[in-house]
Amino acid sequence: MSRLFLTAALACAMAIPAAFAADPATADKGLCQGDPIGAFYVTKVAGAEDDGVEAGEALCYRCKYGSRPMVMVFARQTGEPVAKLVKEIDSAVAANGDAQLKGFVTLFGDKADSLKGEGKKMASKNVPIVVAKDKNGPANYKLSDAQVTIVIANDSQVVARHEFDADKVDVAAVMSEVKQMLN
Repeated sequence: MSRLFLTAALACAMAIPAAFAADPATADKGLCQGDPIGAFYVTKVAGAEDDGVEAGEALCYRCKYGSRPMVMVFARQTGEPVAKLVKEIDSAVAANGDAQLKGFVTLFGDKADSLKGEGKKMASKNVPIVVAKDKNGPANYKLSDAQVTIVIANDSQVVARHEFDADKVDVAAVMSEVKQMLN
């Protein structure tokens, strides 16, 4: 009996890496619908003053929010459309407390001090603004060269992903996806 169990366990262990291997056709395309979202560390700059995290504190917001529905904005550059998106996400988080909707904005790039200043300008009541530890953003999210990437997730999986130039963020499309996720 133990030999049968050992054989089954070995077969299962050998199959696991194959089941989680990346599809070569999508490996460089970033996260896709159904992909798991991973942990990454950031430093809080501003916003969400009531979330128990102080400005300057390092943490993993994705981990803090667990499997709740969330909107993650990754921005290399900011501008009025990004600020408008933050306001819309802030309103959606406030209006969807029962669904436990969460959101956060991760800024990343070469100039951390400049990013912190931009983050403070976008501060909102319910959405923390953070700076990524890695100047290229979280590697496990396979971010492209897009100036703004939005990942909408629920149950720790990607529901949708959008990429935009900073001045061409389609706020309506993103918020429509958020609404669909919550219904």
